[in-house]
Amino acid sequence: MITEDTAAVARIPGIPETVVVAPDSFKGTLSAAQVAGAIGRGLEAAGRPVDLCPVADGGEGTLEALLPAVGGEVRRARVSDPLGRAIEASYAVGESVAVVETAAASGLGLVQAAERDAIAASTYGTGELIVAAIRAGARTVYLGVGGSATTDGGAGALKAIREAGGLGDARIVVLCDVRTPFEHAARVFAPQKGADPEAVTRLTKRLNEQARRFARDPRGVPMTGAAGGLSGGLWAELGAELVPGAQFVLDAVDFDRRMRAARAVITGEGKLDQQSLAGKLVSEISTRARQAGVPCHAIVGTRELDAFGVRVLDLQAVLEASTAPQITAAARRLAKLL
Repeated sequence: MITEDTAAVARIPGIPETVVVAPDSFKGTLSAAQVAGAIGRGLEAAGRPVDLCPVADGGEGTLEALLPAVGGEVRRARVSDPLGRAIEASYAVGESVAVVETAAASGLGLVQAAERDAIAASTYGTGELIVAAIRAGARTVYLGVGGSATTDGGAGALKAIREAGGLGDARIVVLCDVRTPFEHAARVFAPQKGADPEAVTRLTKRLNEQARRFARDPRGVPMTGAAGGLSGGLWAELGAELVPGAQFVLDAVDFDRRMRAARAVITGEGKLDQQSLAGKLVSEISTRARQAGVPCHAIVGTRELDAFGVRVLDLQAVLEASTAPQITAAARRLAKLL
């Protein structure tokens, strides 16, 4: 346990002083940029220089994290939300490249808890957002698929794209935040989208029926179950490329170079639990830090991972803090260990 009276570690000449701050968002409460800013304020108050590097794994915050790499601008389009209501959604477009977040058009956060309907929820709006990006000049659309309210196997998005005349000469690269295959999407994710056991059974049957009709079968293929099978539908029908979102984003923001030039890394996420061990962003960052010999610490909203799990991630210290002021205070305490 870290306390205020922890002895400060003496600074050694020649050792880098900068701390890379690379958190994910605290979903539903703070964006990755807000978390990074709060950590940065605490470290700077303790005399530590910082390199703020907010990141994402294909879910919430992916557009914000990749915008500097895209070098373009944020635009808005009128699209359908998961239940078919008209909304304004943002996407980023640069020179022949665009970034689209599924959560912006088909996200769980767009639907109130009482109106969640995992069977009716559609990715049609995500398809509309992809079409808008292509019409804005994108030839490669990077699609982050985390945080959806849907389990439609991509049926809605495929319909919207077909109605618009297809992709033309553009292609889709799907940034996946999970490795779950298509056939398990309902069982693993639909309950958090409002599905009871009966609905999960219906959704699984529907996904299997879709898989048999697709140009190629996505079942058994890693990452095809992301966003309720959206990734699998795009892979099967449109030849979309599926890539691990965390790895892609970290490479795009030049994380490895920045980490190797740093004294330590501080990452974080809203909840540190068993899912954090399965290729999530904190796992990817801690693995890269360990391989480079750079100490890695975490500030998380809630810790549900036991000491063994923390050792597996090779995190030097884990502090809990859920609000911006608490995160800043935790960073000041953590600075004494760096």
